[in-house]
Amino acid sequence: MLPAPTVVPATPAPVPELKPGVPAGYLGRNLPNSLVLLPAPPDGDSTGFRQDQAVSRASQKLKGTPRYALAASDADLHFPHVASTFDCALGVPVTQQDTPRLYLLLQRTMVDAGLATYTAKDHYKRIRPFVHYKESTCFPADEAALRSDGSYPSGHTSIGWAWALLLTELAPDHADALLARGRSFGESRLVCNAHWQSDILEGRAVAAGAVARLHSDPTFLSDMQAAKAEIDAQRSAGKMPQGDCAAEAEALKTKIPGVL
Repeated sequence: MLPAPTVVPATPAPVPELKPGVPAGYLGRNLPNSLVLLPAPPDGDSTGFRQDQAVSRASQKLKGTPRYALAASDADLHFPHVASTFDCALGVPVTQQDTPRLYLLLQRTMVDAGLATYTAKDHYKRIRPFVHYKESTCFPADEAALRSDGSYPSGHTSIGWAWALLLTELAPDHADALLARGRSFGESRLVCNAHWQSDILEGRAVAAGAVARLHSDPTFLSDMQAAKAEIDAQRSAGKMPQGDCAAEAEALKTKIPGVL
């Protein structure tokens, strides 16, 4: 549970950057070790890999649909675009101008949840489905980098699920919508042909580990408190998401056969 709200500065304090425009995470090197946390990915002769293949092939039947278009949007992790991912589920817009502490919280926790996947990624160097099948993804701009980036576990999924968990804590009355959107954000990687289902499932486990560690960091806890105050202020002001929430909801009605 978050502590009682206090008056907080509207402008975030400066944070060191990993590179221009990318603030450092909260955890530094104190990340969950995904290689220790996770089992090995399914090998090529296993029932698990056959399940991965079946889901992969089913997901590719969604090309040309609104769900595929949403997957392409979810693939783009650049800010400010990605900051609006949960606007419809949260019920208010997330912007650097109006919710600067929440915006920075998303930036910093993206780094933590994403980097936490890399001990396993770099160890297993699992080939992604689009490489395995000699196909393309929903977001060609990323394909060159993804070819040399391990598939297991999914970094996108870890980021999206971490955000869903944190936003649920900030807005518990929207918990179902936020968690559903976090799940769909990870499943977009199936539709995008960028990950196997087992990558997605274990990405959520890494996210949970990262979120647990974040709750021992006092700066993170202070920023959570400030972010909650911003969400409450946006609601009080009657601010509404700017995206097409009806279209998003319609796209998310499409389910991928075989997804666990």
